[in-house]
Amino acid sequence: MNSRILSIFLLTVFAASAARAAEYHYTMLFSGHVGGEHVTRIANDGSITTDFSYRENGRGPDYKEKISLAPDGTLQRFAISGKSTFGSLVDERFERKGDRAEWSGKVDHGSMKISGKALYVPIDSTIEVTGIIMRALIHESSAKLPGIPGGELSAIKLLDTTVTNGKETQAVTLYAMRGADLEPDYVWMTADGLRAFANIFPGFAQLIMKGWEAQAAGLEQQQLQAQGDYQRDIAKRDRHELAQPVLIKNARVFDSEHAVLGAAQDVYVNHGRIGAVYPAGSPSQAPGTVIDAKGRALLPGFIDMHAHVSPGDYLLNLASGVTTVRDMGNDNATLAVAMGRLDRHESIGPHVVPAGFIEGKSPFNASGGILVDSLDAAKRAVDFYAQRGYPQIKIYNSFKPEWVKETAGYAHERGLRVSGHIPAFMKAEDAVKDGYDEIQHINQVLLNFYVKPDTDTRSLQRFTLIAENANSLDLNAQPFQDLIKLFVAHKTVLDPTLTAFEAQFTQMSGELNPSFAAAADHLPITLRRGLYKSESEITKEMAPHWRASYAKMLEAVARFHRAGIQIVSGTDDFAGFSFQRELELYVKAGIPANEVLRIATWNGATYARVLADRGSIERGKRADLILVDGDPTKDISAVRNVALVLQDGDAYYPAELYGELGVMPFAPALKPN
Repeated sequence: MNSRILSIFLLTVFAASAARAAEYHYTMLFSGHVGGEHVTRIANDGSITTDFSYRENGRGPDYKEKISLAPDGTLQRFAISGKSTFGSLVDERFERKGDRAEWSGKVDHGSMKISGKALYVPIDSTIEVTGIIMRALIHESSAKLPGIPGGELSAIKLLDTTVTNGKETQAVTLYAMRGADLEPDYVWMTADGLRAFANIFPGFAQLIMKGWEAQAAGLEQQQLQAQGDYQRDIAKRDRHELAQPVLIKNARVFDSEHAVLGAAQDVYVNHGRIGAVYPAGSPSQAPGTVIDAKGRALLPGFIDMHAHVSPGDYLLNLASGVTTVRDMGNDNATLAVAMGRLDRHESIGPHVVPAGFIEGKSPFNASGGILVDSLDAAKRAVDFYAQRGYPQIKIYNSFKPEWVKETAGYAHERGLRVSGHIPAFMKAEDAVKDGYDEIQHINQVLLNFYVKPDTDTRSLQRFTLIAENANSLDLNAQPFQDLIKLFVAHKTVLDPTLTAFEAQFTQMSGELNPSFAAAADHLPITLRRGLYKSESEITKEMAPHWRASYAKMLEAVARFHRAGIQIVSGTDDFAGFSFQRELELYVKAGIPANEVLRIATWNGATYARVLADRGSIERGKRADLILVDGDPTKDISAVRNVALVLQDGDAYYPAELYGELGVMPFAPALKPN
């Protein structure tokens, strides 16, 4: 039986089975604990309905779908309703009538002429739609099909395996689907290719058929190995080892300590370190590689101080000039594997400085890191991180307020910095007094003025209280001024993550996400559509108040900066592009661009405790460097125009990295002469 006939046969088998009533259950797991479920119900007429809901870290989506399939196994009709993770309403519909495809919803609407088989890619959907798309692809001889409203989807088979739950054995296959996102989507299918078996997001969550939960961890490890092979191939293509020493001539060097862009100089790199900085045009002694910067700005590699490391972020970070990230919470074992792969160049991505995540056990706790149920357990967690060389810990929402002071003191004795969210039923001012060296997120700081003793900020209230009230906050009044003085007295650092709140507080459904407006036209259409989806359900009546609250958040950050409080640039959002936007928002708030660049380099290295070997362009430091078209001290948006990245002296060309992701580059590659 040839492959084309086999594909038709298998789809016919599925269509016949779909015409019989059936029900499929999936379990959503976070760190091995059940957090939600998905249910697919197939009626006698073949129509499909789904219900999907989970809660993690006090939030999560609720989706319902109605699906009808065309004879070729693709979507004939599709509808989804419900709410997103942060509460925005979800309402999207699709229908294909002959050669006409039409879609509509809160985000966008459109139609197009289609000939032959094609796959609609919804903005929001569940594992059921993922399985339908993957099934159509793997039973296509080319494993490729056009997407609606654009692009192309493809599937690659990665590995076959079997799982056993003690009652039965199931053969499953891992596939990578490309074209729906910047990075591949990994999907476990039953070996016959007829149904999705699992969606696994390593280190975060696992969605797997009910009854097979105990097998999720094993599948995750196999998936990580397959993903590692994919990353290794990219590393071989896009990491360029240059002949040593390297001369970067005619570069305007940014002095990050003093926030000054100087005159042109020649910078020498040898075996991963900065060898020397000479006046431009100085005689050189037989360099192995020469790169003529032609007056471009040369900056230390950027440091994103609020990341959650994932392989899907690696290329975006490097392409945008982020050569180091501080990981602010992850599955510890998964993170250790990722850091090892990066150190061995089996993956290419930023250096990682880990923060030890400590969360209290509760019905609302976040996953990852170490969960504790006592002060003694918290101290053991501190020792776990101290013994592995972590420079700091991060305390999270469900941590008991009464544990903070002693835990912070214990961490300081072990040489670790202390940062985090403000635990529920506590105020920022109390966390500072109890030993916090740094606070994550400007909303966590401003909640100081709105929480009451019984306010539970493990819910969405940690966002809505600020959105609804901060617009009237008087920054000249004594309470805010007292908080400023407290930060100054304790030398407390602020990690504001303004980008993380920009769309959440300002974007109405159907409007372009302002954080990605500058990048939107460079992105594939499937991803670009999602930029019009709002995170929060903001009505016309709400919008002026929420937007005024966001403006007040920017103003508050500027006030902190003017008072001498140190700021670090973190994102907690989509890698790369969010970092660039974070810097733009600091300038919008009123911080001069040259000071913003200091925050993005010198401050990051200082408070990640890596200033000894990065963060400035000095002899002996790591050769983590970026060349930028334009003058970012005058126009901060020039940081988007990265022409060349050096990390430990190896060259990476953003144009190539973006090409791996289907993103149009922002600047032409600058290669050696």
